[in-house]
Amino acid sequence: MGGRIGIKDVAAAAGVSATTVSHILNEVEGKRINAETRQRVLETARELGYAPNGLARGLRLKRSNTIGFVSDQIATTPHAGRIILGAQEEAAKHGLLLLMLNTGGDPELERKEIDLLLQRQVDGVLYASMYHRVVDVPQRLRSVPTVLLDARSDDAGVPSVVPDEVLGGETAVRELVRHGHRRIGFINNVDDIPATHGRLEGYRRALAEAGIDEDPGLVVAETTDATGGYRAALRLLRAKPRPTALFCFADRMAMGVYRAAAELGLSIPADLSVIGFDDQELICDGLFPGLTTVALPHYEMGARAVAQLLALTGAQDQESGPAAQEMLPCPLVVRASVASPPRL
Repeated sequence: MGGRIGIKDVAAAAGVSATTVSHILNEVEGKRINAETRQRVLETARELGYAPNGLARGLRLKRSNTIGFVSDQIATTPHAGRIILGAQEEAAKHGLLLLMLNTGGDPELERKEIDLLLQRQVDGVLYASMYHRVVDVPQRLRSVPTVLLDARSDDAGVPSVVPDEVLGGETAVRELVRHGHRRIGFINNVDDIPATHGRLEGYRRALAEAGIDEDPGLVVAETTDATGGYRAALRLLRAKPRPTALFCFADRMAMGVYRAAAELGLSIPADLSVIGFDDQELICDGLFPGLTTVALPHYEMGARAVAQLLALTGAQDQESGPAAQEMLPCPLVVRASVASPPRL
């Protein structure tokens, strides 16, 4: 038998009508078909290699079984690749195809790509950002179910999935407090984004929880690279008394902290404990000692965004509908850069 196997082929091989095969394979409710016939048809379809016509089924159900993934730069950012993996694997669980388009931050290219997805009648769109920020949702996306991924809108009616920046900051500082640190510095980001404010709030909450008075002199904002971390660390570590631990906004900044500590003759973690944020494995495992950090839940965010979209479209039964803004916890990843404070 050549060509594509169809319902009529299965019916002929199983000795039943094409209508019966259609009812069984499409799981049509309310049809009285005995168990023996149902089993024979399913086994015959499997043996013949029958595959349902997804396009035809989608036309009947008015679904394309595809969802769009529009990102600014995620597709070209190695450390955020797990967002894509989480979304792909969750979509695959439900028989959905993920169409991914990367705009490079070009508004005109973004408009064209969104139009392309709408022309293909995708069931919904994930609108993803390279980093957690507030975005303006393109007007064209108002016509299709949309979930923001690693981004949020000022419009509370647009569902989104983002990391819990405040809890992440708390988690980092609580780990330092747990080891006995009381003089804890925070090297923050200079950019006005949710992570900057959220992680600072988490730092403050953890200090208050531990009964530690906040010292404004222990908070320094810098650029989120190794050079910025280096400059901030020198400023903090030359102070008297110096902090015994530093919480860094990003792992890249922690690289600079390691350099500054070495120049000042401080050993990590014997003289100075350090915690980062992001869990960029090439950095965290490449530093010596390995950097304890707080991980951004990239995979989980991708998967949850797809689940949110399914709930929004009603394509799958979900335990609850989409939240206005879902925040996922950022877990602690313990390596070797944290120890009890030295006696100063």
